[in-house]
Amino acid sequence: MDFSNLNSEQIRAVKHIEGPLLILAGAGSGKTTTMTHRIAYMLEQGVDPRSILAVTFTNKAAGEMRSRVENLTGSTRGMWIMTFHAMCLRMLRFQSDRLGYKEGFTVYDESDKKALIKRIYKALEIDEKQHSVSGSIAMISKCKEQAMDPEDFKCEHAYLMPEDKVHYEVYKAYRTEMMSNNAMDFDDLLWNGVRLLEENQDILDYYSEKFRYIMVDEYQDTNYLQYKLIKMLASRHGNLCVVGDDDQCIYQWRGADIRNILDFESDFKNTETIKLEQNYRSDANILGLANSVIKNNRGRKSKALWTEKEDGEKITYKQLDDEKLEAWYVGGEIERWREQGYNYRDCAVLYRKNAQSRPFEEKFSFRRIPYRVLGGTKFYDRKEIKDVTSYLRLVENPDDDVAMLRVINEPKRGMGPKAISGITNYAKAYDISVYAALCEPQVRATLSRKSAALVEDFLQMIQDIRGERDNLTIEDIYDNILNRSGYLKALEDANTIEADGRIENIMEFKSAIKEFEKGLEDGSIQEMQEELAAEKAALLGEGLAAEEPSLLACFLERITLMAEIDNHDAEEDAVTLMTLHSAKGLEFPIVFMPGMEQGVFPGPAAAEDAVMEEERRLCYVGITRAMKKLYLTSARTRMLYGRTDYTVESPFLEEMDKELLDGDKLMSERKIKGGGFDGEGGLYGEYFFGKRTLGTADGYSGAPKGKPFDSLKQSTLETKEKIAESQDFEIGDTLKHPKFGEGLLIEQDAKTLSIMFDSVGMRKIAKGYVKIEKIN
Repeated sequence: MDFSNLNSEQIRAVKHIEGPLLILAGAGSGKTTTMTHRIAYMLEQGVDPRSILAVTFTNKAAGEMRSRVENLTGSTRGMWIMTFHAMCLRMLRFQSDRLGYKEGFTVYDESDKKALIKRIYKALEIDEKQHSVSGSIAMISKCKEQAMDPEDFKCEHAYLMPEDKVHYEVYKAYRTEMMSNNAMDFDDLLWNGVRLLEENQDILDYYSEKFRYIMVDEYQDTNYLQYKLIKMLASRHGNLCVVGDDDQCIYQWRGADIRNILDFESDFKNTETIKLEQNYRSDANILGLANSVIKNNRGRKSKALWTEKEDGEKITYKQLDDEKLEAWYVGGEIERWREQGYNYRDCAVLYRKNAQSRPFEEKFSFRRIPYRVLGGTKFYDRKEIKDVTSYLRLVENPDDDVAMLRVINEPKRGMGPKAISGITNYAKAYDISVYAALCEPQVRATLSRKSAALVEDFLQMIQDIRGERDNLTIEDIYDNILNRSGYLKALEDANTIEADGRIENIMEFKSAIKEFEKGLEDGSIQEMQEELAAEKAALLGEGLAAEEPSLLACFLERITLMAEIDNHDAEEDAVTLMTLHSAKGLEFPIVFMPGMEQGVFPGPAAAEDAVMEEERRLCYVGITRAMKKLYLTSARTRMLYGRTDYTVESPFLEEMDKELLDGDKLMSERKIKGGGFDGEGGLYGEYFFGKRTLGTADGYSGAPKGKPFDSLKQSTLETKEKIAESQDFEIGDTLKHPKFGEGLLIEQDAKTLSIMFDSVGMRKIAKGYVKIEKIN
C-alpha cells in the first residue's frame, strides 16, 4: 500500500487495527484521509469488508468516506459506512417487530414531530401561549437522549411543577401517538437501536460478532445513546477506533458529551492514543491564532496545530460603527478578493446568531453580491414537498396520522376543522388510525354527500396504489398521486405566481425520484438493494426473522435523513452565510467572523465556565475554517432584536496573540474614561453612558433588568414593560409619551388616558400599549 501522502502519525494510525485506538485529530489534520487509508489497509490485510462498520454524523461525511474508499479499493460493497441514524434505521427495518412496530414504519422529521405535538396540545387543551410547543419538543428530545420514558421523567421530577406536569402529559401522549402511527422520530432511531440490542441478546450477538472492526468519526459529538450503542457493538472484539477533537466539541447544547472522548482511555483499557497535529488546511498565522485562543480551555487534551505552510497574511481585525457598516465593509472586502481572482464561493461569513444574517443579506443584495444562507427553508421543508411526500408516506404506511391529516384536505375535500376533529376523536376512541376510521362507512356518513364522495375517492386511490405498488416504479406511484389526488390540478386551477412556483417544485421533486431510480440502473442504488438482500439472508441464516424494506421506504428514508450541511453546494458561485455551528466540517479560502462582541460571541450565558469553554471551542472551529485569510469584525453599536446597544469587544480578542492581528487596535487597549472592565462605574462606565454610571453588584452598569450584553433578554423585558405597567396617574400629572413627547393628563378611565400634548394637542391613549412616564 502506498503511504507516500501520509505523515508518520497517520501511518501509525492506519496500521493499528487491533485493539482500541483514540485518534485525536485537530482541525484540517487529514482525519478522513487517515480513516479511509485505514479501511483500505484492513482490506489489504485480508479483513472481510462485511465486518467493517464506519459511523459518522452527516450523509455528506459518509458519502465522502465511501467515495474515497472506493477510489482506494475499487468497492465499498459489504461495508456499513453511514450515519448513526442510518445504521440504527437499517437494523430496525429488519427487526422493528421486536419492539412492537409494524412493517413499513414512518420516520418523522422535526416538522412532523411539531405537527403531532401541536395536535396533542389541542387534544389536552393546553394553551400554547402559556406552555410553548418548542419547550415540549426540547424536553422530549432531552428525555430520549437519556433513555427516559415518561414514567422515568415523572419519577425524576417527584414533585411535578405545573410546567413539568404539562411536559409529562404531552410526552406520555406523544409516545402513545407515535406507536399508534407506527412512526419513529430521529431520537427514537437511536434509542430504539439501543433498546433492540439491550432487549434482544440474539440480535446483539449477531451484530457484535458481525462488526469486528468499528470506526467512529467526530467522536467528541456523540451523546449518551451513541456512546452506549458503540460500546455494546464493540463489546465482543474490542477493535474500536474513534476519531475526534475535544477542541471541536460544540454541540453539548443538543446532547453531545465531551466526556466520551476525554474518558475514552479509561473506558477502553490498553488504548493506543495518536495525535494528528499537522494541519493541511490553513496558513500558519491562522493556526497560531486558533492555538492562542483554545489553550485557555482547561477541559481539554493538550495538543497544538502546526503546518509546513508559510505564515500567510495576518488576521485582519476591523471595528465598525454599527452592524450596517460592518456588513458593507465585508461586502467591499469580498469584491476586492474577487478582483484578485477569487470566486464568491471562496468566501464565507460565519456568525454566532442567525439574526446576524439580516444586514449582510441587505447589503449583499444592494451590492449585487450573490449569497446563499445555509439554514434557510430547505427544499424538502417546503409546503408542497411536505404534502406530496405525505401522500407517498401513506402509500407505505396508512397508519401515519400526521401524513393523513396533512393531506386529507389537500386539495380541498370539504373537510372542515369540526369534521376532522370528530373523525380523530372516533379514531382515538377505538384505537385505530384516521385512515382506518375513514374506511368505515358510518364515519363517512357523518360528512356531506360531496365531501364523503371525495374522501372515498381519496381512500380508493391510496388502496389502489398500495395494491399495485410492487408493479409500479416510484415515479409511477408519484405521477398517479399527482393526477388522481387532484393536487396538481388544484395548483393549475389556482393560476397564480405562487401556485406556478409550487408546481415547479413538485416537478423538481421528480428529479430526486429519477436520480434515485437511475441509481438502480447505474449501480449505486442497486448495490444498496443487493446489500439489504444479503443482510436479510444473513439474518435468516442465523435464525433471525427479517423484513426487507421496500424501494419506496428506502427513498423516503433517504430524503428524511438529509442534514442541512448536506445541502451545501461547494460549486455554486455564491458567498455562504451560515452559523458557526453549521460551518463545522467545511472550509473556505476566505472567512469573515462578524460580531466579535461580548453578549454576541460569546453569548450572554457564557458567565458559566462550561458554557464559556464551549463558546471558545466554537471560536476555534470558526478560525480553523479559514484557509488563506481570516477577518474578525465588531461594531461599536449593534441593533439586535429591535434594540440598539453600545458594545464591548469579545474577550476572545483579548486572548488572541496580538502579533498575529492586523488592523484596528482592540478597544480594551485604549484608555476608557471612568469605566473599563474593572473601573468605577461598571463595565461600560462614562465612556458609553456619560453620567449614567450606576453600578450593580455583578459589575454591570444600569438597573439589573438583565445584562446589557443580552440584547434578546433586554428587548423582551422592555417589550413586556409596555403592557405590564399599572399606569396609575392623577389628573394634572405631566406625562411623557414615546412618540408625542410631554403632555398634561386631562381625563382618564379604566382603559384610556386623555392627554393634552404640546406637539399634537388632545389625544386619547389606550392604557397598556406604550410606556408612558410620569415626569413630575
